[in-house]
Amino acid sequence: MMSLPFYQRHHEHYDRAYRHKALSSTVSQYQKETKSKSAVYAQGSAAYARGSAAYRHSSAAGFSLDSSAAYSHGSSAYDLESAAYSYGSAAYDRSAAQSKRSAAYSLDSESLSTSSAAYSHASESINKLAAAYRLGSEAYSVGLKNSNLMIEDQSYKMSPKAKRAKQSLISEDKENEALDYSVPIFTGREVNISGITDTEEERIKESAAYVAKRNLFATGEGVSVSKVAKTTSEEKHHEKKSRKVAIRESAEHVAMRKTLEETQAFHKKLNKDKLLHAPEFIIEPRSHTIWEKENVRFNCSVAGWPEPRVTWYKNNVPIDVQAHPGKYIIQSRYGLHSLEITECDFDDTAQYHASALNVKGEVSVYASLVVKRYKGEIDASLLHGRNLSPSPFAVTPHGYASRFEISFVDKFDVAFGREGETMSLGCTVVINPDIKRFKPDIEWYRNGVLITPSKWVQMQWSGERASLTLTHANKEDEGLYTLRVAMGEYYEEYSGYVFVRDADAEIPGAPGAPLDVQCLDANKDYVIVSWKQPAVDGGNPILGYFIDRCEVGTSHWTQCNENPVKFARFPVTGLIEGRSYIFRVRAVNKAGVSLPSRVSEPVAALDPADRARLRGHPSAPWTGQIIVTEEEPAEGVVPGPPTDLQVIEATKNYVVLSWKPPGQRGHEGIMYFVEKCVAGTEDWQRVNTEIPVKSPRFAVFDLSEGKSYCFRVRCCNSAGIGEPSEATEATVVDDKLDIPKAPGRIMPTRNTDTSVVVTWTEPPDAKELVGYYIESSVEGSGRWEPCNNNPVKGTRFICHGLSNGEKYIFRVRAVNAAGLSEFSQESEPIEVKAAIGGELLHAAPSPPYDIVVLESVRDSMVLGWKQPEAIGGTEITGYYVNYREVVDGVPGKWKEANIKAVTERAYRIQNLKENMVYQFQVAAANLAGVGTPSKPSKPFKCEEWTIAVPGPPHDVKCTEVRKDSLVLLWKEPVYSGRSPIVGYYVDMKESKAKEEHWRSVNEKPLQKKFLKIGGLTEGVSYVFRVRATNQAGVGKPSDVTDAVTAETRPGTKEVVVDVDDNGVISLNFECDQMSPDSKFIWSKNYEPIEDDPRLNIDTKGGKSKLSFKDLGEDDLGIYSCIVTDTDGASSSYTIDEEEMKRLLALSHERQFPTVPLTSELAVEILEKGEVRFWLQAEKLSGNAKANFVFNDKEIFNGEKYKMKVNHNTGLVEMIMDKLEEKDEGTYTFQLQDGKATNQSSLVLIGDVFKKLRDEADFQRKEWHRKQGPHFVDKLGWEVTDECNVLLKCKVANIKKETHIVWYKDDREIMVDEEHDFKDGVCTLLISEFSKKDAGTYEVILKDDRGKDSSELKLKDTAFADLMNEVCRRIALSATDLKIQSTAEGIRLYSYVTYYVEDLRVGWVHNDTQIKFTDRMRTGVTGEQIWLQINEPTPQDKGRYIMELFDGNTTHKKTVDLSGQAFDEAFAEFQRLKQAAIAEKNRARVLGGLPDVVTIQEGKALNLSCTVWGDPTPEVSWLKNEKSFVSDANCTLKFESGKNVSFSISTVSTQDSGKYSIVVKNKYGTETSDVTVIVMPVSGQTDTVQGHNQSNKTVSKKKKAMTASKQKEEGKKDFIKPHIEEITATEETPDPNEIPPVETEKDTKSNQQAAKKTAGKAGVAEKVPQPTESLDRQGKKPPEKAALGKPH
Repeated sequence: MMSLPFYQRHHEHYDRAYRHKALSSTVSQYQKETKSKSAVYAQGSAAYARGSAAYRHSSAAGFSLDSSAAYSHGSSAYDLESAAYSYGSAAYDRSAAQSKRSAAYSLDSESLSTSSAAYSHASESINKLAAAYRLGSEAYSVGLKNSNLMIEDQSYKMSPKAKRAKQSLISEDKENEALDYSVPIFTGREVNISGITDTEEERIKESAAYVAKRNLFATGEGVSVSKVAKTTSEEKHHEKKSRKVAIRESAEHVAMRKTLEETQAFHKKLNKDKLLHAPEFIIEPRSHTIWEKENVRFNCSVAGWPEPRVTWYKNNVPIDVQAHPGKYIIQSRYGLHSLEITECDFDDTAQYHASALNVKGEVSVYASLVVKRYKGEIDASLLHGRNLSPSPFAVTPHGYASRFEISFVDKFDVAFGREGETMSLGCTVVINPDIKRFKPDIEWYRNGVLITPSKWVQMQWSGERASLTLTHANKEDEGLYTLRVAMGEYYEEYSGYVFVRDADAEIPGAPGAPLDVQCLDANKDYVIVSWKQPAVDGGNPILGYFIDRCEVGTSHWTQCNENPVKFARFPVTGLIEGRSYIFRVRAVNKAGVSLPSRVSEPVAALDPADRARLRGHPSAPWTGQIIVTEEEPAEGVVPGPPTDLQVIEATKNYVVLSWKPPGQRGHEGIMYFVEKCVAGTEDWQRVNTEIPVKSPRFAVFDLSEGKSYCFRVRCCNSAGIGEPSEATEATVVDDKLDIPKAPGRIMPTRNTDTSVVVTWTEPPDAKELVGYYIESSVEGSGRWEPCNNNPVKGTRFICHGLSNGEKYIFRVRAVNAAGLSEFSQESEPIEVKAAIGGELLHAAPSPPYDIVVLESVRDSMVLGWKQPEAIGGTEITGYYVNYREVVDGVPGKWKEANIKAVTERAYRIQNLKENMVYQFQVAAANLAGVGTPSKPSKPFKCEEWTIAVPGPPHDVKCTEVRKDSLVLLWKEPVYSGRSPIVGYYVDMKESKAKEEHWRSVNEKPLQKKFLKIGGLTEGVSYVFRVRATNQAGVGKPSDVTDAVTAETRPGTKEVVVDVDDNGVISLNFECDQMSPDSKFIWSKNYEPIEDDPRLNIDTKGGKSKLSFKDLGEDDLGIYSCIVTDTDGASSSYTIDEEEMKRLLALSHERQFPTVPLTSELAVEILEKGEVRFWLQAEKLSGNAKANFVFNDKEIFNGEKYKMKVNHNTGLVEMIMDKLEEKDEGTYTFQLQDGKATNQSSLVLIGDVFKKLRDEADFQRKEWHRKQGPHFVDKLGWEVTDECNVLLKCKVANIKKETHIVWYKDDREIMVDEEHDFKDGVCTLLISEFSKKDAGTYEVILKDDRGKDSSELKLKDTAFADLMNEVCRRIALSATDLKIQSTAEGIRLYSYVTYYVEDLRVGWVHNDTQIKFTDRMRTGVTGEQIWLQINEPTPQDKGRYIMELFDGNTTHKKTVDLSGQAFDEAFAEFQRLKQAAIAEKNRARVLGGLPDVVTIQEGKALNLSCTVWGDPTPEVSWLKNEKSFVSDANCTLKFESGKNVSFSISTVSTQDSGKYSIVVKNKYGTETSDVTVIVMPVSGQTDTVQGHNQSNKTVSKKKKAMTASKQKEEGKKDFIKPHIEEITATEETPDPNEIPPVETEKDTKSNQQAAKKTAGKAGVAEKVPQPTESLDRQGKKPPEKAALGKPH
């Protein structure tokens, strides 16, 4: 990497404001180490020190004539040792150019210069001394760079100044004498100057001569002249002098010595700093273009103080003469600098610049050298690998590029840092073509200001990558950094923002440090320090600021103000003239004091005039002679009064005065006394009583805030005090500069994924704004963070570092010297995400299209085209046109038609070839760059148009698009034909219609170039075209417009006319779709308005106002407004004669206003029968007055009339106790509010007065009635949270004996509890309100004082309203929907407090209303509202909503029956369904068998029953738990799959026992038992039927078990068994016999009986009677017909 120049590596710039101890210790260590590097210089200076010893010995005897030999010897020693000094200094210059150095000089060696020559050497000695001084000074100047000068500190007491003597010429003999002068050498203490480099020390010493010379002239003192004898002859010559001459010369020696001491003491205290000025090139080098092998020379001259050092560069690389011996010759003589390059070759083609540097800065001038080659000698390497097709640049035969492409790779992004950190920005630069040794110019800018290298900013260029490093970031470093890379005339830029946050406060809650401390006005007496307020106040308001100062060269800081100042400017006084100071500022709040700001630049306490004269001082000490005589001084002149006294700044803390010196002031300097007095008095007091002011400006403190003062100034000198100046006008001690108001209309727009563009409007009446602070907050967090820490100018800022996807709100406040404004209103929330187009706020526009020829002549053509469809987010700035020839269908190379962008969409291309065919392409450009060119147009032939009709109009566009109309605009044809254009025809058709559907909108030609087209169909898309016509006919149509859909877009706003309170008529247009680059464009008759003296346009934020200064006939027309960079936001307003008259009348009404009344004078009767007259004004100021008049006589406030005017509400009223017959008449209220007046009258006579009087009497009586118990609030209702209805009323004036009675429909309602009336409310609670509770309710209140009643009708509409509220409360009580599975399907249900029929229930499935069927049905069971889905399928999945409509509002409950919820419910349904099927189809005994059968022996026993099952069950019998089969005596039958019979032909006692029938299929098994008891024969009957004696039905027991439950005995069945029939018959029953039937009376009880034991069922048991039949039939169940058909 290229080595940096010494001033970039070791350039020192101290700043004691920073608190980093590590930095200070590093600098101290560095200074100690560099002392060892100054050995060479120390050896050279040793000889100088030894030579000075001769002077010290010789000067011990004083300035006598005998010491001349010592002087001579000392002078010779000085001459010899000066050479040694020079040699040593030169050696030091070579060895220690990059190091610091410390040297000790004694005061005696400095004073040696006063006697460095003897009389004998005369002027020759002077020349030698000057040469020695010059050589030593040059070496000293070089060697002192980056070093500290250590000088022994000695103090001198300045002697009184002598009066100035008259000047006269000296005689010839004296003129020929050898006169020496004193060379002023700077002496002082240890110097450690903050803010300047040690290179300045040499120039500080030299500059002291000017101040010394000025003081000598001002006081009349001369320079001491030393006359020393060198030879014996000269001694004799002096002996012959008169005594008078000898005394005079001795006095001169004494005066000279005193002057020297004073001068040296002054030099010790003086710091040059701001007295110096930066380099400036007087003559700049010029660029050259030469042939190879020639020589070239660059010349320049430069001025500056101190003398600048000039360095030559080639492509930003310093030229090393030693590395190229004989190639470069660099010379510097007498301020003229030159660079000569010998025998130039092509590699010398480059950019050269000369850089001049001194302590005040660096400046560079540039020149280019182009070395040409003869044809045939092009370096092939330049063309290697390049595409030879046409490109934006080309390599010429002479080897240099005509255009460069510069691109940036690996670019730096937005950077965030904190104070004290090191930050680095970098970017890789790619340049094409890469010409050998031709290097670019690299420049860095901050907020558009060029950045120069310093200790805090370092820049590097590696040949490929440019970088900038902030070694110690400060808030002052925050801003937009721009890297500019230039190659000759072509350059590219890349920018990125750098944010610097506050360093952590030492005290929690302390504010951030102030920033940008500057010294605005510096003079001998004070310096005005200014700063900017910090963005962070630490959570507490900033109370003020402390200003600290530090004298340059010390590290002691002194606080300048005792109390904090709020104004961000403060004059610091108490400075010592000629000394330099630096300043810093600290903020303070309730928590504590902030860290100090960065220190200011050093400033000297000198007047600007002295500073300017010093800038023009030559770069060498003053060496002239001052010759004085002994003439008496002239008499002094009392100065006149100062002029032009004025107050230039006034705050609460101080007032700054400024004036001009008087014209009459004599030849000596003047000073000033400032006087003040309270305004209105003549008590003048002197402000500066002790020390006069030296400068014509002064800051006055210790003034009382709020008081007015006058000021005047007097001049004074040695002759006396002059007359005072004219006094100033009264000045109030207060801040003339107000704190700004809050900015307005904060509008954020999206930018990138981490940034938002915030725009705002400037606060009204803002003065001296410094900038704005922007803060952001995540919505809902309540925590605000600063977006910038350095106030930004302008009303637009990009806030970076935001979180993607979060919603932010923003606020802004303005800053000036008076303070920070209130925060603006918070912006609307905006989500942080990239705007359309990615992370670029703007993109290049898309290609234009539809290129047409508007006119063609022999050598030029006029093109027209349409605007790009995508403009890239910002307005188009221009267009570039290219063209190419087409020969025999083969296109040629593209050529540029225009270098400068054209703003119109029409352009004439000159210098074309006649009859040549051309193609064209157009590219649009905006702030983001030039977009892609359009496709090549169709070929056009360049030929003279000779047609008589006009050419096509162009730039046809649509605006003000609405649902039924739009406005069409166009421009006239470029080619008008052979006669002038007389009008236009507009054609239109639907965009999708064929060409034959074009139709003309207007029958007669239009004279204007716009047309409002109405009658459009909303939603239909149209296209338009325009044709021009002249006397020859109608010309070609224009290009067809883009399709436009007739629609009024959401948010569309119209122009609104307004007349303000001053009668100003204005048109107003507002747009809420604006982007940061949008603008309002007003037009009259669709021609843009430009500087119309009759109009005034004011735009703020998203609102624009066009005001008429004096509306008249000249202003009639159509006024339209278009907002650029929006989606067609536009509107218009037509002002015709009728509208103008209306607006003028309204304006007159506003100019001469009346007090607006909300209501006219009215009268009402008050509660006690009082009469109140009143009127209501819209608004009244505090100065409004009202007069009350009755029958043309004014009446006043008194016993009868009580009058009142409420200025806040605008209510004016008058109250009378009662009306009497004499009060009949006319009442008038007269109002006056400023210049606005109004009155209103009310006539009360005849029947009107009588009716009012009767009503007043009634109200008075009614008031007396209310003295007993009465209702305050009539009977009303409310619905409680439990959905009950509460009737309530409020009563008043009741007592313990007062009773209350409730009635409904004239029937008294008995109430259990008595009312206590403590709260004055009576209530009646109606639970579960329904239609039966409709009716008329009445409540009566009575006691011994009287009674009162209140009635409430709850019928029709009133009842419906109440039911709606009840239904609403019931709907609100509904629980969330739940899912339940059943054997039939899935049930969704919710519970309510209770259900009423008025509450309508609906169900929605996937946003579709459910139509109820047998499969999908709803219902209400108790408080449960349900939806049953039978046999659910996957189509039943989804979102279900239960809608409860209370009559006004629909309340919804939602459940999601999908996914896992549906799967679980469906699985449970399948399980229940299978269980139900199993229970339904299992084998079972339906009926017919009794529990017990008693039969006589010998009889026949027939038992039969019905069984069922699917599939058909298997039937088996058991006897006493053992298998039992048919035999001869017993027959078992199973017929038709359901009929089972058991027959014993002849029973015997052996047949007694328990018989069990077992039925079984795959779904289960059931057993039914019957006990047969055979009794011995005592008698014989035909049939025995088993029953008990009382015919009581006995439960039949069965054992049933399903297949799924066979292993789980003891568990409950899902379906309860149902007993169908039991039959007992004889062996031969009669088939026609109808058996008796017994019906189950209580199915529910049977079902409960079935639960007793698992698998057992109850049956009816009959006790057998001997004479009865044994057959028994039960009632057939309803489900029996469905057997065999499963549900």
